[in-house]
Amino acid sequence: MLDYGLAFLWSCLVSVFAVPSIIFVSYTKKLLDEPNHRTIHESLTPRLGGLAIFAGFMSAITIFGILEDGVQQLLAGCLIIFFIGVKDDIVSVSAFKKFFVQLLSAGIVMVIGNVKITSFQGLFGIYDLDPGISFAFTFLVIIGITNAINLIDGMDGLAGSVVLIASLTFGIYFFTFASPYAYVAFCLAGGIIGFLKYNLHKAKIFMGDTGSLLCGFIVSIMAIQFIEMKVVVSAPAIAVGILIIPVFDTLRVFTIRIINGRWPFHPDRNHIHHRLLAMGFSQITSLVLLVVLNMLSIGFMIIFNDLGNFQLLFITFIFSLFISLLLDYAVKEKNESKEKQVNA
Repeated sequence: MLDYGLAFLWSCLVSVFAVPSIIFVSYTKKLLDEPNHRTIHESLTPRLGGLAIFAGFMSAITIFGILEDGVQQLLAGCLIIFFIGVKDDIVSVSAFKKFFVQLLSAGIVMVIGNVKITSFQGLFGIYDLDPGISFAFTFLVIIGITNAINLIDGMDGLAGSVVLIASLTFGIYFFTFASPYAYVAFCLAGGIIGFLKYNLHKAKIFMGDTGSLLCGFIVSIMAIQFIEMKVVVSAPAIAVGILIIPVFDTLRVFTIRIINGRWPFHPDRNHIHHRLLAMGFSQITSLVLLVVLNMLSIGFMIIFNDLGNFQLLFITFIFSLFISLLLDYAVKEKNESKEKQVNA
């Protein structure tokens, strides 16, 4: 127990003390994120916060962690993701290059680390997966979650809070069942807390692609390992519940873009945090609402895990659809009200 606490504390301290230096260098070298029509922030802001998260996480996990069961390969993938993230935050990188690096990182953990989803555990009546399907589905999960975390990084504290909740929840499960991934979870949580000190509204620094891609990649592997422990009832559904905010938001915006005839990765202001802000909520209130929603989703999944994967996911889908329609309706009504006031 002491080792986990020390790992968490080390990661947190490294991160929290690294951020001020990163902010100073970012302003000195003008490595700043400029406001545009899609962003919420209104001033030039450093975007290399992922460096602090990486420093805290990697130093803590290499000192205190147990490098087995795919953890060593996870760290190798993290290094590759980190460097492409840093490059993208400084000079911009094409989507193809980022996808190729994610493909390479995923391949390392799947092929060499043997980290993959081997069973649906009865979901849709499917249990063990054929090797080819297992690799393909695991790849989709890793790429999907990695980019989902990246996509929700659009409001102060949101991505960090989601990653923190996921890390602590997975970490408790890993600790309970003596998995070496408990160190991974708590080291990531420590790095995130140190970073969040400077990222909550009004943010002094953003995590950038360096942080969001790194965190997304780590969280995706933790989700897979959580499912593959096969000791938790309805583990796939619980994993979705833990990651409900990025999963729901990504599926929602992709669906809207496709319906409107646009490329799914075409940026816009249809993310769930944009909807909340458009309704008149502040950034802090929007963050609190999403964190509470995330916690309620986790609590529901854990309390009613005996219902089974399909039932839990079906209920989650219906609830998510209701929330999506409610948000769109509320924003539409608010916009119409503004138009009437202007025309009056």
